[in-house]
This record gives sequence, C-alpha cells and structure tokens, in this order.
Amino acid sequence: MEREKAPEDNHSEVEFIKYRSNFLRGTLVEGLQDRITGAVASDDTQLTKFHGIYQQDDRDVRRERKKQKLEPAFMFMIRVRVPGGICTAKQYLEMDEIANTLANHTIKLTTRQAYQFHGILKHNLKQAMQEINASLLDTIAACGDVNRNVMCNAIPLQSEIHEDLFELSKEISDHLTPQTNAYHEIWMDGEKVSSSEVEEEPIYGKTYLPRKFKIGLIVPPQNDADVFTQDLGYIAIEQKGKLIGYNVTVGGGMGTTHSVPETYPRLGDLLGFCTPEQAVEVAEAVVTTQRDFGNRVNRKNARLKYTVDRMTLDGFRDEVESRLKYKLQKAKPFKLTTNGDIFGWTEDVTGAWHYTLFVEGGRVQDTKEYKLMTGLREIAKMHKGDFRLTGNQNLVIGNVTKTDKVKIQKLLDKHGMEANNQQSGTRLHGIACVALGTCGLAMAESERYLPSLMDKIDVILKDAGLFDDKINIRMTGCPNGCGRPFMGEIGFIGKGPGSYNMYLGASHNGDRLNKLFKENVKEPEILEILGAMLPEYAKKRKKGESFGDWVIRAGHIKATTHGTNFHD
Repeated sequence: MEREKAPEDNHSEVEFIKYRSNFLRGTLVEGLQDRITGAVASDDTQLTKFHGIYQQDDRDVRRERKKQKLEPAFMFMIRVRVPGGICTAKQYLEMDEIANTLANHTIKLTTRQAYQFHGILKHNLKQAMQEINASLLDTIAACGDVNRNVMCNAIPLQSEIHEDLFELSKEISDHLTPQTNAYHEIWMDGEKVSSSEVEEEPIYGKTYLPRKFKIGLIVPPQNDADVFTQDLGYIAIEQKGKLIGYNVTVGGGMGTTHSVPETYPRLGDLLGFCTPEQAVEVAEAVVTTQRDFGNRVNRKNARLKYTVDRMTLDGFRDEVESRLKYKLQKAKPFKLTTNGDIFGWTEDVTGAWHYTLFVEGGRVQDTKEYKLMTGLREIAKMHKGDFRLTGNQNLVIGNVTKTDKVKIQKLLDKHGMEANNQQSGTRLHGIACVALGTCGLAMAESERYLPSLMDKIDVILKDAGLFDDKINIRMTGCPNGCGRPFMGEIGFIGKGPGSYNMYLGASHNGDRLNKLFKENVKEPEILEILGAMLPEYAKKRKKGESFGDWVIRAGHIKATTHGTNFHD
C-alpha cells in the first residue's frame, strides 16, 4: 500500500521517526525507566505527542539552571481528549484529582474542548495516564500527526439536533483513532504484540498523516467551534427541526510562521453537502486524501490547507469523490451569528438548563482572591448533569434540572463565580494560549499577560460606552495559532518579550480572517491605538455593526478575502 512505503530521502526527519517507531513505540518504555534525566530521548519527544504528551521545561528557571550546569527543569503536559467536549461530573472530579496530586494544581481548558495538565514529572507520567484511563477518558491522538479531539457546539440552544452532532463527533473520533496497541502497552501495561503478529494502521499507515488534523461540527447560527478554522468542518443543516445532513468544509488552519509568506492562516472552503449516513466515510476520504497528497518534505507546508491550494478545491473534491465512489451534493444555505459563547443561564428546547462560566485564559485554579477550582469541585460533587468544554476555553455546567439550578446558583454565588461572569463583553470573548513559561515555541507572554492588558482596555471600553459590547480578542505567544489569533477582531501575536504584532478585521461570526495592522507594538502603543479607535467605533458604527466589520469600512485595514491574500 502507498501508506506503508518508506519515507523518501527528501522527507522531513519526523517522517523517518514515525516510520521506524514500530507504530509509535520508539524507546518510550526504556526512556520512562531512565531516572538519570527528567527527559525522554529526542525521537521519543515526537512520538509522545501521539500519546497526548508534550515534553516541556520551566522557562522561568531555564537561565538559572543553565548557570548551575543543571539540565532544564523538564516536565510534561498531558492533553485529555473529550470528543464533543462533554464529560460527566464524575469525570470532571477525576480530572481535578489528577491536577492536584500529579500536576501543578491547575487544569487548562483548551480551545479544542480538551483538558490539559501541566507540570507532570516523568516519574508520575504513567500513573497520570492510568488514572485518566480509569476515568474512561484517554489521551491517545490528542496531539501528533493524526486527527485530534473532535469539536462540537457546546450548548444545544435553538435546536433539537445537538445530540445528533455530539454522537457524530464521537463516531468520527472513534473511527479515526489510531489502532496501534502501543498506547495500552506503554501506559496501561497491556499485552504486547507478539513478533509473529502483523500490526496495521488501516487509515494512517506507518507514517500517519503529514501533519496534525482537526475536525469541528456546529449547528448554525452558533459557531463556537470555529468551523472554518478546522481542516474538516461539518455545518448541520436542518429542515423543520430535522437534521438532513451537513455542509462539509475543508482547508482551515491557523498556523503560520513570522516572515515566511509561504505560510498563512486559511479558512475552510465549502466542499459540498453530505447526508448524515455519509458523514463518517466523508471524514475518512478527506483524511486519506491528505495522507496521500499532503507535503511530507516541509512540515511548515504540510497542513491540509496547503494541500487544497496545491490541488485546487475542485481537484481535491474530485479525489475525495473518487474514494467515496459518489458525488457530494451542492452546499446548502446557512447563517452564522457569532463564534463566541453565551454566558450565564440558558434553557434549551428540552427544558434543561446550562450555565456557561467565564474561565479567564481557560485556567481553572485557586488563587487567594478567587477559589474557582474549589467552587467547581463542590458543584461537581452534587451535579447530576454533565460538564461541557467550549471552544473558547470556558466551561458549561450542563443539563441542570430546574430544582438543581437553585442549588448550583447558590454555589456560584458563594464562590464568586457569578460575580466573575460580570466582566466586559470583550474580556468575556477573549482567548489566550498558555505561552510562557512552559511552551517552548512562545516568544512572548499570553495567558499571564492578557488579563492585565484587559484591565487597561476595559477603561477605554467603559469610557467609550462599549463595556458590554462583544468584541472578540485573541492573544498568542507565537504565530502557531493555538488560540486562533487570526480570528480575533483584535488579535495579538507574540513577536518578542513584551512585543506583539497587532491584527484587526476578523468577522464576529468566524467567517473572515483578520489582517496585520502594525508590527512590534508594545503596551503603550496598543493602548494608544485602541484609545483612539474604540471611541471612534462607538461614535461612527452603524446599527449592529461589529468592530471587525467597522475597521474595514472605516479604512483602518483591508479585508482578508482568502488565506492566500492574508499577507497582501
């Protein structure tokens, strides 16, 4: 088979690491037993990603440890898959326990509706993985060159078909999960594959995908899963309250590299329409097309977005349809209103209640002023419904009965969570990636800095009469796109310590990228720019006009109509 072929000489080194890894085993077993170092072997750091693990070190002490001739303070991040973003209250409690016994006493809620643990030491890795497995969650394929956590609308507001989407997110996730036994062998002490057995990856092959792959599903008009940023997206289409199928999008992706114009963020294109029965096989056809046609030479140009642009959308569709053995229908009309979250209590069409809680930077922790982790633990202990992670790093206490709603509200008030939801609309619609001090790619602060910057921006917003306006603001420490910064009506991307590239002009509903407004801005200049621009917007906007639309109409920035003209 094509997917079993050895890498060619010009392929990236990661392709060779995957090929010779024996289906993601590498030397991980031996590396975990090595107590001399807190790290694993270089090749194995690539393989751990497929198991949901990133090796990191504490960058805040890196320089001091180097002076003392010590190795970096190595530690690991573990990402837990939550297909569709929904888990039980019991599972949340188990995540809380792991965070407080094996990690750094915090939980990071990611922009892909996953849980993330930081600060796990190598000798605790296996125990953490086993406890995650015991909770009936897992980390396999949470990272790496495979399909990652499948996203889904967090709250079933105006539609009865949300359950259909959630079930599809699980089906796609299960179908595209790697089949190697390595995960259970290494972490769960599972039975090893004997030398006489032939192991296969029926979808991925020995070298898996050229790069990571992301899938998201939404029910219009909500776009909280940012469907156009996904490699593969599904937009539910309903008629008379019944799901009739999905518009399929391909080619979204956020990552880029500073000063490399051959890299660019891109939004997905509409490929066509499929029926509910066709959705899983469409996913496989798109994934295997990327497997066989994606760039394995240059990882910076390996995402599906570049494959679609090289093949053209029509050419890509032809290849997918040849694998399906049928043609996709034409995409059907739909309308999106926002890619943000709706905070506080909402009642769905079934009568169940859901409370969306603002979690700044997605970080669940206790501080001296705000005992968020303790409060959520108390709620989880009595909650009979579920917990839902949103694509915007927030948390939904879901499926609450009318009776329990009163009890949960008392706990929200007791621990200051209700008060914490009373923030500016722009702060509530903010996203920040982890960045410093753990991410090795970060060039500047993000999660630790955005709150203090927002304190100052809030003053401008209040003075301009915009305190309640919902302006999407995104900040990341580098241009790799983990916080979807190119979807911010106001976006900041780290360029160096305290310095950011500033972007403006994304749409409020997630169907247009922003564009570079100014390079290398520091806080005083950011506040000067927004101090002039936000009051102007308040005075001159049309009724219902979003900030992202206004900056284009006012001539402050040109509209980005496609990823390929992002740098124009």
